[in-house]
Amino acid sequence: MDTFSTMIIEAVDKIKNAVVKIDVYKTVKGKLTAAGSGSGFIFSSDGLIFTNCHVVAGAEKIMVGMLNENEIEATLIGKDPDSDIAILKIFAEGHSVAKLGDTDQLQIGQFVIAIGNPYGYQHSVTTGVVSALGRTLQTQSGRLVDNVIQSDAALNPGNSGGPLITTDGEVIGVNTAMLQGAQGLSFSVDINTAKEIARQLIKDGKVFKAYVGIMLQEVFLNAKIRSHYNLANKKGLFVTKIEADSPASRSQLQEGDIIISFNGKPLNTTHAFFQELAHDTILSMVDISVIRHTELLNFSITPAEKKIMARR
Repeated sequence: MDTFSTMIIEAVDKIKNAVVKIDVYKTVKGKLTAAGSGSGFIFSSDGLIFTNCHVVAGAEKIMVGMLNENEIEATLIGKDPDSDIAILKIFAEGHSVAKLGDTDQLQIGQFVIAIGNPYGYQHSVTTGVVSALGRTLQTQSGRLVDNVIQSDAALNPGNSGGPLITTDGEVIGVNTAMLQGAQGLSFSVDINTAKEIARQLIKDGKVFKAYVGIMLQEVFLNAKIRSHYNLANKKGLFVTKIEADSPASRSQLQEGDIIISFNGKPLNTTHAFFQELAHDTILSMVDISVIRHTELLNFSITPAEKKIMARR
């Protein structure tokens, strides 16, 4: 067998028993009826599962299907619509656990593998490469999902909530969406972001999140700019869009700016930016530094809190 195929087979083998099918049931005309399905994966020895918030939205009963065809009813621990992340729990023994990676080490062009249950076809595998990092995805409902990985690994309805993995079999994303009508554009929530969301959901049952109202993309900084201003950053955060009536719209920030520092800290990744927004102490005026064309600008911005409860 060729080396490429062996690499994929070995990676999938490391995680396949942790990937689950999720079936959702709702009451229709007085009867509990199947109302959709998706994917998920077990990430802790005590049966915690990552999936998408939209997969379990409105569910009255959630069943988790294992690779060995066992079905177990799951409990919803919490959900965060802003990141499209939900945490389920099953009470069972002998299940496998996925190994979570570190997306700070991920690179554009790196090979990735998606596993899920598109159209109910359990444990389907697709492959691709990382196309972009640190994207902000605007969903069909208008909600902004931050810190998203773009890849060309094919996703279809039912893939939602499944893992995006490296060739080492480590999870680096939670598959969340594909753009309707587009080919080769798939999106996954950065696993570092998902870990922080899970920590807050498990601990507090809700997620604290401040926002400034911008869509971002990680970009490499021009070497001459870095040298001229003696910047420690290799990358910055390119502002692709500013939401109307948002903290950003009321600041001096402009579309096209490249954010290099926020709250006194250099920024190389969108994850670092949203980590800062995950602390309740951030709800005050903070410093922000940007590159605008070739000019370094410093001004202030005041983040606001998103008040969204995570439990049903």
